Amino acid sequence: MQSPKPSPCLSDTASQASGTPSAEPEAPPVSARTEAAVPSVLRGQEHGARYFKAIKRACASTLIAVEVTPGVGVPHTIAERAVQRARAEGLVQGSRRSKDSFEEHDQVWAVFDRDEHPRFDEAIALCDRHGVLVGRSNPCFELWLILHERDHDRFEHRDEMQAILERLLPEYDKDGGKTPDCDDLVSRVQHAERRADVLLRRRRESGEPYGNPSTTVGHLTREIREADESARR
Repeated sequence: MQSPKPSPCLSDTASQASGTPSAEPEAPPVSARTEAAVPSVLRGQEHGARYFKAIKRACASTLIAVEVTPGVGVPHTIAERAVQRARAEGLVQGSRRSKDSFEEHDQVWAVFDRDEHPRFDEAIALCDRHGVLVGRSNPCFELWLILHERDHDRFEHRDEMQAILERLLPEYDKDGGKTPDCDDLVSRVQHAERRADVLLRRRRESGEPYGNPSTTVGHLTREIREADESARR
């Protein structure tokens, strides 16, 4: 299988790395527009917000609004906020706000973790009912960051995931509030997307599509990259 076409904003160096798994993209195709807005609702975690701001800098041809919900990590709360945002933007079926041809392709994403939060599956279902896309991670967002550096397909608690990330990225400190170099990480985002695709396929095959470890954050980053590529043509 040929490697995906590199995005101008984030070059793919997969041919220089060995052992990187490949998989077909799992996200459904979504039409990109010249200036594709991908508003994202994130939980109140600093490195999550920093990561998407780094993507925004790398893919400057897209219009990305990153909204952080301070102090809130409960998936259902984030899902409710995302639905409110989608309704305000006229992106929920039946909403009255008229949209131009560009806005019709806008997306709202809710990004949250499984962790030990209640109503995780309900949060996903709420988003699905209202056309909000989900970047979910089980057990936590740190899994997505780890996949930029290496494969990881072993059940882990959140604390162990954070410890693994600390070993991989010394600048990250979950207790000291230090965040990883997200601008450096996003330069390897296509590695992470392919590794995440493999995890999702394995979880589906095992009958646990939301199982640990898995993440759909790569669906969001792929949408951003492809929108940026389209805008640069």
